[in-house]
Amino acid sequence: MDLNLRGKKVIVLGGTRGIGRKIAETLAGEGCDIGLCARNGDQVAEAVSSMKTFDVKATGASVDIADGAALKSWITDAGNELDGIDILVSNASALAIGADEESWQKGLDIDVLGAVRSFEAAAPFLEASAEKNGDAAFVAIASVSSISAQNPSAYGAVKAALIHYMKGVAKQWASKHVRANVVSPGTVYFEGGVWHMIEQGNPEMFKQTMARNPMGRMATPQDIADAAAFLASPRSSFTTGINMLIDGAISDRVNY
Repeated sequence: MDLNLRGKKVIVLGGTRGIGRKIAETLAGEGCDIGLCARNGDQVAEAVSSMKTFDVKATGASVDIADGAALKSWITDAGNELDGIDILVSNASALAIGADEESWQKGLDIDVLGAVRSFEAAAPFLEASAEKNGDAAFVAIASVSSISAQNPSAYGAVKAALIHYMKGVAKQWASKHVRANVVSPGTVYFEGGVWHMIEQGNPEMFKQTMARNPMGRMATPQDIADAAAFLASPRSSFTTGINMLIDGAISDRVNY
């Protein structure tokens, strides 16, 4: 299926590693121009260089997502450099799984306010794109942790807040054909990622979690990127306000 993405201009927050990197690569492979940011400047430079191998335009910068003014400024600059923004992907996460105040603050600053502020900056570009092309998209990456709680955790709670926010954006912007959707991964394994580190540092916990996955494996970043690419594409132009679980049936919730 042709996703009709060629020539689209994409901004990816947290686009140098794991899920964000694979989303950027997948969209670049579909012919999208890419703007990406993350904190590590060397990783940003490497990722931008890699995107250019897809014969697309690519730009990037080292940005602290928690710095609202810096984030908004970069998105505006990147939008101007790319000559527009058709798709915004908010993937950055503090991965703050504790219940202490610092974890809450990090999660709010990066996972939630990162999405809020990035959309505020990208909205004029997205609105212009939708007016011209009939469709623009905002995709946020949340987590299956948002629907399950065994103990107090900032991570799951802030991801739930993110999903709630995205539904509101979807309702508010539907008449302008700017869509807002969420992808919520289950356990995702990649080298250097959380579950890779758990596999090395706590093999028993890793083994138990693997046993909970009905499909006998964890997701790959590509599994998540494929869902994000579809929701970002004009092929899903009537889909907005959803939370798409990509969890291999690890959750028990029935989604009506």
